[in-house]
Amino acid sequence: MTEFPTLSAEFIGSAARLSQCPQDDLVEVAFVGRSNAGKSSTLNRVAANKRLARVSKTPGRTRLINLFETSWGFRIVDLPGYGYAKASQKERATWNAAVDEYLEQRANLRGLVLVMDARHPLKPFDQRMLEWASERVLNVLVLLNKADKLKRNAQIRTVAETKRHVVGYESVTVQLFSATSGLGSDELTEWLRDFV
Repeated sequence: MTEFPTLSAEFIGSAARLSQCPQDDLVEVAFVGRSNAGKSSTLNRVAANKRLARVSKTPGRTRLINLFETSWGFRIVDLPGYGYAKASQKERATWNAAVDEYLEQRANLRGLVLVMDARHPLKPFDQRMLEWASERVLNVLVLLNKADKLKRNAQIRTVAETKRHVVGYESVTVQLFSATSGLGSDELTEWLRDFV
C-alpha cells in the first residue's frame, strides 16, 4: 500500500446554519451518520488526533455544523447526527433543518463519508442518504464503523450485504472500519487522498 503523509486537521469554527459557513470554494467532504454511529471517533482517527472532535458516551452531542481545515487543502465537515439524542424535539428539528440546508445547497460539498454502525447498517436514514447522494452524483464512502465488535464471519457477511444493497448506486465504496482499533483507517485515508 502506498504511504501517504499524515493527514492532519484543525477546527476552524461551527455554524448553526448554512449562511454561517465559510464563503469560499474550498472542497468539502461531509461526515454524516446516525447519532450513535461514532462519527466523532471516526474523525479523530482519520486526523490522528483524539481531541479533534468531541466524543461523548451520549449520542447526539454534535449539535452544530463543525468545520475543519485539513493539511491536504480540503475541509472536513462534521454534521449533526440523525436519530437518538438527549435533546428536545424542537432542538432536533433545528439540527435536522440545518443539515438538510447544508446538504441541499452547499456548492462546496463534493463527497460524503456515511458512517454506519456495522452491527446495524442500512437503517432508513442511511438508505435515504444513499438515495440523495446518488441523485446528486456525489462520491460516497460507506464506513461500517465498530467492526471490531463483530466476529470475522459477521464482518464478511455485513460487507457483502451492504455491497449488494449499494450495487445500483454510482460512486459508492463500502469499507469495514473501527475507530477504536484502526481497522480500515488506511483505506479511508486513501479514499480521501484519491478523492481530493
